[in-house]
Amino acid sequence: MNDVTARRGVDGGRSSPASRTTQLVHARSRSAIEAGLLNPPVHRASTILYDTVEDYIGRHSRLYDGVIYGLYGTETAFALAAAIAELERGHQTVITSSGTAAISLSLSAFLKAGDHLLVIDTAYRSTRRFCEEVLASYGVDVTYFPPDIGGAIDALIRPNTRMAFLETPGSLTFELADIGAITAVTRARGIVTALDNTWATPLLFRPIEHGVDISIAAATKYLSGHSDVMLGAMTAATEEIYKRLKDTAARWGNSASPDDCYLVHRGLRTLDVRLERHQRSALELIGWFEKQPEVRRLLYPALPSDPGHDIWKRDFNGASGLFGVSLEPMSASERAAFFNGLELFKMGASWGGFESLMVPAWPPPVRSCSPVDEGDLIRVHAGLESVGDLIGDLEAAFERLRAHLNAAKA
Repeated sequence: MNDVTARRGVDGGRSSPASRTTQLVHARSRSAIEAGLLNPPVHRASTILYDTVEDYIGRHSRLYDGVIYGLYGTETAFALAAAIAELERGHQTVITSSGTAAISLSLSAFLKAGDHLLVIDTAYRSTRRFCEEVLASYGVDVTYFPPDIGGAIDALIRPNTRMAFLETPGSLTFELADIGAITAVTRARGIVTALDNTWATPLLFRPIEHGVDISIAAATKYLSGHSDVMLGAMTAATEEIYKRLKDTAARWGNSASPDDCYLVHRGLRTLDVRLERHQRSALELIGWFEKQPEVRRLLYPALPSDPGHDIWKRDFNGASGLFGVSLEPMSASERAAFFNGLELFKMGASWGGFESLMVPAWPPPVRSCSPVDEGDLIRVHAGLESVGDLIGDLEAAFERLRAHLNAAKA
């Protein structure tokens, strides 16, 4: 039994993922219970009617826990929010139109002109763009820090530091951060923390239990699992933070489709079994990649050789199906030979769905203070297909690459 599969369903000092999955399978919204349904109905609405003038005038008192206008969510959105909050062990969740919207809104909620923001250097490219193209233009000063900073983040804190944004593992390069060590400092200094937890989902890592104030997920990916939804989630550790996030989403006019909320809620029912399959397939693919001479390094924190493995063992309940492969540098023609003949692995700018994806990390990751491997980095998402078939697709890709290299030498 390998290190990952041994940890699936094992408490390890934390609550069992299995018990939370059982809750998800049986959780139903109030309207579903009243109608005798398993899944919450899809409530589509813009206008909400009120019986009395008193109810209409006082409607905004129910912004945080009731349906008052379609923009702020219907029962379908509230049902999904409650399910995600239960998984996260948070106070409550705000559903947004996309994962990027969740990131942008969480930052907007706590920053203003003259403030200082700390951002982990390995953050998602869209996060960096929002910080550098939007927040900077509004007068927010941004400082990046390396993922291995731990408690040394204290040295970067200024009198005007208001927030720290985290992501673990790092986007594209999969470095793990010691979240507990970071939040021990930020909490003592009164700094709000937000963490993009899309890779692990709250089944495998719960940021709030490690001192994080806002746990963010691109529900587009694993929470949905079917590559046909755009949705994000911000889960707050406290009521105060939840209301701040809810107010900010309302002011920006950000809303989530009730149909997409329904689809993600349905996807949650199978999240545990899908993640287990994604992990198992990822490990088998990684085992195959390790034997290829063109592979310089594999980036996956569940591997014992990974620099972040000890943190992963301590803090995570497992690993998802997304990993990185660093290959020897390739020319444009070599890259084309490798990718253009793929049949089962598709090329698409997402992950977390049922299908396997493989894309070049090009342009390469942007970093301010962390080294990036000089090899050709590819990102692989292990889907739900037969691993043997996927390996066959990979074997053909490496054969094309080697044939191209041999022809160039001739």
